[in-house]
This record gives sequence, structure tokens and C-alpha cells, in this order.
Amino acid sequence: MTASAQVIPLFPLFDQPRADIACADNLGYMRPLKNESMQLIVTSPPYNIGKSYESRRELEEYVSQQSQVISECVRLLSPTGSLCWQVGNHVDDGEVFPLDLILYPLFKNHGLKLRNRIVWHFGHGLHCSKRFSGRHETILWFSKTDDYVFNLDPVRVPSKYPGKKHFKGPRRGELSGNPLGKNPSDVWDIPNVKSNHVEKTIHPCQFPVELVERLVLAMTHPGDAVFDPYMGVGSTIVAALMHDRVGYGCDTVQKYVDVARQRIDDLLAGTLRTREMGKPVYDPTKPGGGH
Repeated sequence: MTASAQVIPLFPLFDQPRADIACADNLGYMRPLKNESMQLIVTSPPYNIGKSYESRRELEEYVSQQSQVISECVRLLSPTGSLCWQVGNHVDDGEVFPLDLILYPLFKNHGLKLRNRIVWHFGHGLHCSKRFSGRHETILWFSKTDDYVFNLDPVRVPSKYPGKKHFKGPRRGELSGNPLGKNPSDVWDIPNVKSNHVEKTIHPCQFPVELVERLVLAMTHPGDAVFDPYMGVGSTIVAALMHDRVGYGCDTVQKYVDVARQRIDDLLAGTLRTREMGKPVYDPTKPGGGH
């Protein structure tokens, strides 16, 4: 089923809109788009666990549906682009099925190359009674070729010892680390969007903008196209627009698309609240730790 598209024309850039979002089935939205037109595709698909925005199905059927979406995404991906698939676990009758392991072969079947398996760690979530409480999900970062965009400087994090210097040898007295900071590890400690998060909307499993920002800055250049085939309330679009990229996205739930539209409007008006990228997870000087 394909709903009517809702295109939001924003500031013109390279003869195309800054954002194009639609209330539409993702396959229907993607098929008219040009081959290799997206520099970054980043998304968090449903986990097939029966959330309000998804219909629970047999795992084999879920994987088959994911295969169709992934195939279209690969067609759209630029030769220098990146595809980031953020997933957690499918749980059936108490048994855990890690979706990153289950979906990995679908990407490899298209010849994509895994660059990182990024672990997203967060401190809050449901408390389990018969297993340890899950506090992480994963991002599979693939590229189409070996000639992919990776900009490290915009996403460097503070060095552990920023003033450390070489104590001997020809570089004695010089800084031993990069003055801009260090390369982030593949474990990212970023709060998930719960009730006290500044970005919280009506979506039950909302993507934090900060998580997408790091991917956008590292894997694209200004003016590049960023696409989310499971847009939700538009966190990917917001992250793209914040850094002068072009945002594309779709979702089948009208109320989520409406929220995405409002968040874009608020961003352009300068009133959208987002969590600052790189902000410490816990600040003991603020009530509640400053999340």
C-alpha cells in the first residue's frame, strides 16, 4: 500500500529540495529514485517484536521483506557511499535472535563490504527478569567499494590525555596525539530517547539525532543526499539538514510523518531542541545527570 507523498520544499540546493519526505511504503518511494543517487543510507528498521508501528510476522517473512528493501537501497547507494543498518534483537518466546547476524548475509549477497560493526550503548531500557537487561544495539556500516567517503576530523572526540607529549626521540616535547582529538572507538555511548530526553516525541523507538549526526559528518560532504527508508519522526532528516545535506525519507504512519514535518519546520525556525553531539552522558552538576 502506498500513501500520497508529502514533499517539503526547503532551501534550494543544487536544483533539488533540501528535504523530501513522504507518507509512503518504502519500496514504492524508492523505485522512482535514480540509481546511485544516495551518498548515505541510514535507518533503523522495525525489529519484528510487535511494536505499535509494525505487524509481527514469522522471522523468515521478516527477513524476506528486509531483503527487498536492502536490495533497493543497494541500487540507490553511490559507489563512494555508505549504508548503515541499525538493529537490535528479535525476541520470540524468550529466545533472542540478533538481527545484525541474521541480516548480514543479505548485504554480503550484494557484494557490500562491512567497515564497522558499531555497538551503540545506552543506559536505559526495559528490565528483563530471565536474562540480563539489554543495553546495546548495533549499526552495520557497509560500503559499496573501497573508495568510500570517511571524514574523521569532524567526528573526533577529546583525547584521554590531550596535553601528552613525546618524552624522547626526535619529536621530544611535541604533542603525541592529534590536537583535534582522537578517532572514536566502535562503541558509542549515546543516550536513547526516553521520556526525559529533550528530543522525545510520540514515537516509541525514536532515533537520537546525535547518533545520525556522527554518521552524516563522517560519511558525507555538504550537499550530499542522505536517505532513511524507515524515517519514523525524521531524526535522520534533521541530522542531514543540520549539516547542510539533502534529506530524503518515508514512513507508512501518517502521524509520524506529521511530526517529522513539524521537527523540520522547528529546525528551520531555530526552535528545535536536540541533544548536543559529544555531550557527556552524565553531568554530576545537573539534576538527573543532565541527560
